[in-house]
Amino acid sequence: MDSKISIMPKSKTLESVKKETRFLPYARGFKRPTERIQISAIGFFSDIPRPTSIDDWLAQYAEEGQTYCQFLEECPWLSRRKRKYMNQTFFSGGKTILEKYPNGKIYLLPLGDFSGKHCVNFQDLQKYAEIYLGIPVVALPGIKLEIKERKVVWVEEPENNSVAGGSRSSTRTRKHTLNSRYNEKTKHYQICVDQALLQLRSKIPSDAICMIGLTMSDLYGDETDLFVAGMAAGNHRVAVFSFYRYDPIFTFSPENWFDVWRENNIPLEERKRLILQRSCKLLVHEISHLLGIDHCVFFDCCMNGSGHLEEDYRQPIHLCPVDLHKLQKLVGFNVIDRYKKLSEFYKEHGMTCEFDWVTKRIDYLMKQP
Repeated sequence: MDSKISIMPKSKTLESVKKETRFLPYARGFKRPTERIQISAIGFFSDIPRPTSIDDWLAQYAEEGQTYCQFLEECPWLSRRKRKYMNQTFFSGGKTILEKYPNGKIYLLPLGDFSGKHCVNFQDLQKYAEIYLGIPVVALPGIKLEIKERKVVWVEEPENNSVAGGSRSSTRTRKHTLNSRYNEKTKHYQICVDQALLQLRSKIPSDAICMIGLTMSDLYGDETDLFVAGMAAGNHRVAVFSFYRYDPIFTFSPENWFDVWRENNIPLEERKRLILQRSCKLLVHEISHLLGIDHCVFFDCCMNGSGHLEEDYRQPIHLCPVDLHKLQKLVGFNVIDRYKKLSEFYKEHGMTCEFDWVTKRIDYLMKQP
């Protein structure tokens, strides 16, 4: 009887295994979650709202958004190459911004008066930005702004006259007249952002990741503006922003930049809470832009754009999962620890809605495997 000859099969290649298993079915009874279920599983985050006014952000601009993968590709702070103008220690192999620039800090520079009458505590802004962003934040000695003969003068006292890098200083007071506009009838003035940015560029410390000039003075960009909240010169790592229009005691004309009305029917504690909440949100939104995070079109988020003040006011202060993922990758913080520190800040300052939201978020995350 003829013997049978067994032919051994050839060894399977990795490619052939991939082809065989590419369409392997799920286990019986398993249902793949829909996109709606996937989004709801994230918890506590709403879809980006539809415009309700022709002046709303997304009624005016067709934003493409920035995915997490795009952020990794585009963010200059994650590059293996040192950023231009950075005069500090740099480690190209670092995984986060603080590993690449271990001496890096965010600087806040007060421009003008931040006394009690404005209801803005500069130290609170500094503390909040540091908690929210996870990067050291330092407040610099303030710059005095004088209003003389309808002009705004930038006044640097001797202790503020160190040049960028802090290597030299002057013993004399320096004054610079800023571009501005003044209305004789209402006595209202606005500072043009262009020269303010130029002055800031000359003051940036050598270990700065960025420096933000903050002011209670009103700002504008060009003569057609009613106002601007601020402006950044990202390549030079400086920006200037105003909290003037975030004070709820003021009402502003939609037509004339100089028409401002003051109301006194808002309780002081509520006024302080609103200014702090709005100012904190503006500050971390704009610094996040300087850190490479673009406007968000995926969820209702702190990184949404805004077309007017009312839209700005109603937007949340928290980051959505997409932008939180970006910031966590950039800085390397523990998300739950960050939320816990934010909850303490919100509780201390009477920010009840923010405290409730972040507390629920902590509870949700703590229950996850």
